[in-house]
Amino acid sequence: MNSLSHKIRHVTISAETLTVELKDGRIVSAPLAWYPTLVQATAKELRNWRPCGAGTGIHWPALDYHLSVEGLLRGAHEAEGVTRRLLAHA
Repeated sequence: MNSLSHKIRHVTISAETLTVELKDGRIVSAPLAWYPTLVQATAKELRNWRPCGAGTGIHWPALDYHLSVEGLLRGAHEAEGVTRRLLAHA
């Protein structure tokens, strides 16, 4: 199955979990702690997400932050140093 089949339908973020519903019916959840940039974001910033990469990624414009569905499916955590870079521009 290629990454184009991993299109996003909806994203939900709780205090502890990032949950992504895919158009094929799968639901992928990961601990929010894996993504320190999202942990530090405001509720308003978290609600303002957009699909990117033909629907195979998630973009938070206010944070200039992206996640791919492929990475979520692999269990990839936020790359070290990303949060520090984003906070330096705040």
